[in-house]
Amino acid sequence: MHNFKTQPELSNTQMQFYYWESPHKQITEDFTAKVIRVIDGDTVRVKWVERDFDFPIRMSFIAAPEIKESGGPQSKSWLEQQILGEDVLIKINPRNRIGKFGRILGEIIFLGMSMNQLSMDSGKSVRFQ
Repeated sequence: MHNFKTQPELSNTQMQFYYWESPHKQITEDFTAKVIRVIDGDTVRVKWVERDFDFPIRMSFIAAPEIKESGGPQSKSWLEQQILGEDVLIKINPRNRIGKFGRILGEIIFLGMSMNQLSMDSGKSVRFQ
């Protein structure tokens, strides 16, 4: 049995078994949401019209320093200045939707620009596979 309260997102493998049991829509394609909180330099929480709860987005292909690491607070602050309170497009790779800890993986697009790429270009994160 899957615990949808602690891990609302299903992996592609889990979808085969639990999709019809999910109490909310599973995210399998791009969507627009409002950034309501920046956790750190590569993770945000968003609110989406299709759900009655907010949830995390882990920015794909980048790694930013953790808050307690050197550069962590600066990376978080930079991302807050860019997108906090803004509506953004979350681009999903259907083959790699869910990361470690059950978070949705996505590229965040704001005003037509990839925040993932801008974060790397500005030195706030590095490329990560």
